[in-house]
Formats: sequence, C-alpha cells, structure tokens
Amino acid sequence: MTSTPATSTLATSTPATPIHAFLAGTGTDGAGRTLATVLAFDDLRIEAVHDFIQWCFPLAQASRAVPGAPVLTPAEADAIRADPAAREGLRAALARMRRFYVGTDRWLAPHDHNHLRITRILTATRDLLGAAEAQDFHAFATLRNAQAGSPINPASLAFWADAAGRP
Repeated sequence: MTSTPATSTLATSTPATPIHAFLAGTGTDGAGRTLATVLAFDDLRIEAVHDFIQWCFPLAQASRAVPGAPVLTPAEADAIRADPAAREGLRAALARMRRFYVGTDRWLAPHDHNHLRITRILTATRDLLGAAEAQDFHAFATLRNAQAGSPINPASLAFWADAAGRP
C-alpha cells in the first residue's frame, strides 16, 4: 500500500490579498507599482509621492491622508506574519525608509508630514515584525532628531514612543 505525501497549498500558493501580495513581491499597489519599483524610488520621489507608504506599512485603520488606501485586515496581518517573503518585503521597505531619513533633513522640523509616516512605520513594524524591530527604528529616528538639535515637536515624539511600544 502506497501513500502520497500531503501537499501544502499554503506553501505553493501565491498570496491571496493585495497587501500581502505587494509585500511578498508578487503583487502591485493601487497605482500598479511593485514593491521593487517603490524601493527604487529616489529620495525626491519618496518625499513627493504620498500613496505608497500605506502599502509598504499597512495598518488596520483607514488613512486620513490617502482616501482609498488599503486597510489591513486581521487575516492579512496573520498571513503577512506567517510569510517569510512578505516579512522580508516589509524589512526592505523599512531599510529604504531608514536610508531616506538618513539622507534627508527636511523632516527634522517641528512639523512635517514625515512625522505621520514615522508613526505609521513604527505601528506597522511593531504589529507585523515585532516590538524589537519597531523599537530599533524608533531609536534610530529619535537619535536623528537629537543629533539635529531636537527640532521635532513633543507630540510627534510621544506618538512615536507609543507606536513603538515604549512607555
């Protein structure tokens, strides 16, 4: 009597949801861009384009800045956490944003739209990759602020600390 090995449809299937597929590198965002395309943006494009960050760092809350941006469901979050390719995509987006914040100083001001982006980055990173990676990015952003003479407003810094899971 012979038996056939069971096959896992999870291991061989492509991500079924748009956010998951985008982060895994097999799908596109709402503008038809792949993750690789977004990661190749130069710093000027990262500063000027406002509809990619919701795909790279999805949240369970709707974006007030970009109506129609995707909203992460609990099932999608679980699928992303379980998928090494999606987690690596998220880490690649995190690394790209770190390079952006190293290479630019405009965000080091009392008020800037990048402060909201950083809150989103920290929240998504904490929720999808874990507190340690969120706290690492938080330490990086707050160090950049300190090195620039601490120009960022206290309210933004408090949002960041909360998003990173710090007291």
